[in-house]
Amino acid sequence: MSEETDRKASCDISFNEKARFHSREYLKCFLYIESCESSENIFTKSFYAKLITSSHLLEDFLDFHGAINNSNWYFYRELAAAVRHISLGGYAQRHISNRLVFYDIENREDFRKNGDVALDFMTTSLMKLAPAILDEARRLNIKLPEKGFRSEHFPGISTGDRLEHDFEDEQKDQYRKYIVKVANAFISIAKDFDTFEFFEDYDQDGLKALVPSRVNEVEIRRFEMQVHNLQSSFDSYIIHGGFLFGNRILKQFRSYFSVIYHLLQVMGRLLHFYERHLIVIGYKHTYQQACEKLSEFVDPAVLLDCTINYGLYYVNQFFSYGQEVAREILKSSVERSSITVGIPQDLGFHCRPSLMVAKIVQNYGGEVKMIAGGDQFDASSVLDIQWAGGKIAKENIKQVVFEGDTRALNDIKTLAGVNYGEDQIGKGIPLPKSLQYLR
Repeated sequence: MSEETDRKASCDISFNEKARFHSREYLKCFLYIESCESSENIFTKSFYAKLITSSHLLEDFLDFHGAINNSNWYFYRELAAAVRHISLGGYAQRHISNRLVFYDIENREDFRKNGDVALDFMTTSLMKLAPAILDEARRLNIKLPEKGFRSEHFPGISTGDRLEHDFEDEQKDQYRKYIVKVANAFISIAKDFDTFEFFEDYDQDGLKALVPSRVNEVEIRRFEMQVHNLQSSFDSYIIHGGFLFGNRILKQFRSYFSVIYHLLQVMGRLLHFYERHLIVIGYKHTYQQACEKLSEFVDPAVLLDCTINYGLYYVNQFFSYGQEVAREILKSSVERSSITVGIPQDLGFHCRPSLMVAKIVQNYGGEVKMIAGGDQFDASSVLDIQWAGGKIAKENIKQVVFEGDTRALNDIKTLAGVNYGEDQIGKGIPLPKSLQYLR
């Protein structure tokens, strides 16, 4: 049979037959849920994975065929979306629960209890969705599978055994350079996240005022990616796979950005579902009706409470604790010293020399202060250095002191030796090989 014949044969299969095919694994999950009296021991990571993949496949199939604009199929599509996003949130929360014994974090027991409440909300919501999904399939004349899955199809990942730890906890080359960068990046992200300040639990009015105007999927997913990049950098350039038995402070540091990352995953998925599927923004009756039906199975009030009063609260808390650990790491990882150098001849600290100095400090990631006339300035900030330049010109200061990361100070001394990379009229000049990264 030719490729063209195969294609035509595939297209000859009716939409309803394909809908049944793409619903089979998905519906087997909900036949399994419906056969269970409680959610206890059902929702393992492997079962969440099956819910995620089967609902995603079905949702894509329905979207491809226009179900999002069809009143007959729209609710079936919305149910698949609900399953996918709640299961993604549940998978991340289950991962936190499974790994919590390995996390070296503050307030672990309180966090565990509140995490169990959030996970129970997600599993209960999926239990409530099961009969509605099966009823909707019957209404659409989708023949149900004869049997659902069974518990043995979805074992948990935990056992009583543990493989021998026979790798040495080895610090990689350039370890100090990377740990300083990661620690500084964590502090920077944490400060940025402070815009989502959290002082006390929000009531329902407060939650609705907060979401989505201030806290929304787009913002949370942005932080999720930033924290995930930190975890990747740590594992790739500092300790492959993280510490289990070695340096406790690094293990503790990784625990904080790992748990923050997974909490942001939970928040992002729940916020997506809330913003896209529970808020009535469409004018069509079908959209409004679907929102109302979904709200019967997934309580919007509880969803917001889990997202903000659990998720946002602990992300803030762990960012705060993690910053303390990051600062301890910086203290022990950065060799500090001071140098006294001249100022750029004739033109002082205008744009070019200020940018050069700031780039050096940013390259190494450690803290460096510039001291001029008794006042301190942040040498990683172009604006701070230029602000110092005004004081230097006004008070006719001839020399400044730099204090902080020795690696950065060595390059600043080299830079000062070539008049900060410019001649006396402000034109750029060639830099030494050791400073070529500034170009």
